[in-house]
Amino acid sequence: MKTKKIIEIQNVTKTYNMGDIKLNALENISLTVSRGEFLIIIGPSGSGKSTLMNIVGCLDLPSYGKVYLDNKDITKMSESNLAKLRGKTIGFIFQQFNLMPTLTALENVVLPLEFQNVNPTKARKEALDKLKIVDLEDRINHLPKELSGGQQQRVAIARALCGNPEIILADEPTGNLDSKTGIFIMDFLKELHEKGKTIIVVTHDLNISKYGDRIIHLIDGKINKIEEKR
Repeated sequence: MKTKKIIEIQNVTKTYNMGDIKLNALENISLTVSRGEFLIIIGPSGSGKSTLMNIVGCLDLPSYGKVYLDNKDITKMSESNLAKLRGKTIGFIFQQFNLMPTLTALENVVLPLEFQNVNPTKARKEALDKLKIVDLEDRINHLPKELSGGQQQRVAIARALCGNPEIILADEPTGNLDSKTGIFIMDFLKELHEKGKTIIVVTHDLNISKYGDRIIHLIDGKINKIEEKR
């Protein structure tokens, strides 16, 4: 039986050494993310939200404290085992899209499945299915430079959905998009949430907070306020 929580952060501090100075990007953060939640992490530049995103997404380890992904303590895992767990559990959507410029839309979406050693025929079929979901089946052979910003972000979403991860983690998903396309992307994430996905959005945009079940406000590396909208 699956437990309600999918991510748990316990008393996490992240410290960076800047010469002789130690800077706490996060300070004593504790946070639990429930399965099926739509969580917004919001804060201004320098608030620590990008660092928290990396911790929540298991892309980085804390200097102090514990991080559990699906009840597994990632601070005790090897990088290879962590990469496997992360790859199966979390799909990432980045502000800069992070598409490979020399690969087509289809090849970009197939990429994470190749890393998981999925059968090539099966991987291609799944990638095509995901591109169809985001209404890009007519752009599968286009390079990123031949796509608009909104289309590139939809390719990134299709890639994030491959492997059917339980969590979708989006870093400023509307940051490089016009307002109309941004609304489309957020409405699409809302639809994924309604279908049972756990959605975590990291942003500085207060307008996005209306989509969340819960909003975590960060200031100076600390949780300043938590809003519950349920």
